[in-house]
Amino acid sequence: MVKFCSLFSGSSGNCLLFGTEKTKILIDAGLSRKAIFNALNRIDQRPEEIKGILLTHEHADHVKGVGILSRTLDIPVYATWGTWQGCMSSVGAVSDKNRVCIEANKTFEIDDLTILPYSIPHDANDPVGFCMMADNKKVVVATDLGKMTKSLLKVFEKSDLLFLESNHDVDMLMIGSYPPYLKQRILGDKGHLCNEVAAKTAAYMVKTGVTRVVLGHLSEKNNFKELAYITTANEMKKEGIVPGIDVTVEVADRYTVGCVYDL
Repeated sequence: MVKFCSLFSGSSGNCLLFGTEKTKILIDAGLSRKAIFNALNRIDQRPEEIKGILLTHEHADHVKGVGILSRTLDIPVYATWGTWQGCMSSVGAVSDKNRVCIEANKTFEIDDLTILPYSIPHDANDPVGFCMMADNKKVVVATDLGKMTKSLLKVFEKSDLLFLESNHDVDMLMIGSYPPYLKQRILGDKGHLCNEVAAKTAAYMVKTGVTRVVLGHLSEKNNFKELAYITTANEMKKEGIVPGIDVTVEVADRYTVGCVYDL
């Protein structure tokens, strides 16, 4: 059985859990050790069972707790060379044996997990998303995406669970308090995915066999959970897809541990 859970998701910190009975890993660790340990304990997951950390990219909301977790648990951290270059000064010492370089679009294994890091369009040094497989189940983490592409859609196909960014509502962003340069960054091709594009993507992916969609990485000021959900649900209904019957759709919380999916 494969387990997936969003511990935290948003611009204030990201950390996801994926694994089997044998092997469990974290995807990103953008909060303190205490916060992540507390979140794991809330789902009866012992921190000592974590076998490694996958990093999508070097931004602080994804790497804040990486160094201290690696040192405390003596576990490897898997990241592209570009991500390592971008985060070494902020994560602190990570032992040579625990500093593992991975390559985008090249599959690797951690015990009984098979992991494909795939390139994503974001303003970071060689950022990646992760397609993770175990026990004939496929989970894809797809956040921090400036745009949707055919190659990304191909990776997402037939996922048992797709964790998809639904970062902002464009109207909320444009009339909000963010300075112009930040608005342009978010809206750019290497920024973040808006609700409308996430909704169209989710509806399309259901037709390829995706059975569960979890919307994540919501902006604190330019989005809210109900709006993200309604935007996706309405788009699905236009395509003849009924949320709750044809597909499970949920929204990850910023500060609260989400549903534990046993796939």
